[in-house]
Amino acid sequence: MSGVERNDHGEWNNLLHGFIDGELDAANAARFEAHLTTCRECADEMENALMVKRLSAREGVKWQAPEAVHARVQAALSLEQAIMTRTMTATHPTESSWQRLWQFVRKWSFAPSLAVLTASLMLVLNVSPQSQTIEEQLLASHVRSMLADHLTDVLTSDQHTVKPWFNGKIDFSPPVVDMAAQGFPLVGGRVDYLDGRVVAALIYRRHGHVINLFIWPGAPGAHGSAEKDGYNLVEWHADGLVFWAISDVIASDLSAFRDDFIRATAP
Repeated sequence: MSGVERNDHGEWNNLLHGFIDGELDAANAARFEAHLTTCRECADEMENALMVKRLSAREGVKWQAPEAVHARVQAALSLEQAIMTRTMTATHPTESSWQRLWQFVRKWSFAPSLAVLTASLMLVLNVSPQSQTIEEQLLASHVRSMLADHLTDVLTSDQHTVKPWFNGKIDFSPPVVDMAAQGFPLVGGRVDYLDGRVVAALIYRRHGHVINLFIWPGAPGAHGSAEKDGYNLVEWHADGLVFWAISDVIASDLSAFRDDFIRATAP
């Protein structure tokens, strides 16, 4: 990355680390997530950092790198530092230490499952939102919410805490209900970014599966459903709001969730 590019991305680099550590407020988190959908460079950098963070935090990791590997890493980092010192004023880009470490992680394949998740996330992040259907945007937000440790901004099953939390963060009031009695307990809420605007997201669970319910103002229409890449989606409208639920639960469970939510929020 050249010096000019580093300066251009200075603000986003600062937001990136705050986003990964969960230190951003709701508005900046939503703004950064929207930026990720259009910036391959920031998406790549986030995935590099996320992978290293997840690897270092995994429980039960017993693999111990040989001393020869440690020596190779130290040598590579020392060489990187020397190259960066000599080429600070050069015009050609130099591969960052994060990128070298990411290549090392990929080569040794510490966590194949994480690599698969990373690849999935890159697929949904590297498409411009202008070229995505609403279903594709919903899928991207659903997957991103689980992979980027940003499932909730407010983590509680108390609907009377979640609903007022949205005050001042969005320009409408989403209905919030806990449906634990129906088998869909409320987990919490967050703000997200879809179709060019900030939206509300309520998070529910069904037998360990996550259901993201996205809500924003919109015109009334007929109920709809869809399936995309193994995920089921259902849509409905009520009181001037659009509702989209997405999950990897079976279609009948998601339809039951929709019906139960409509009944629970009916006047």
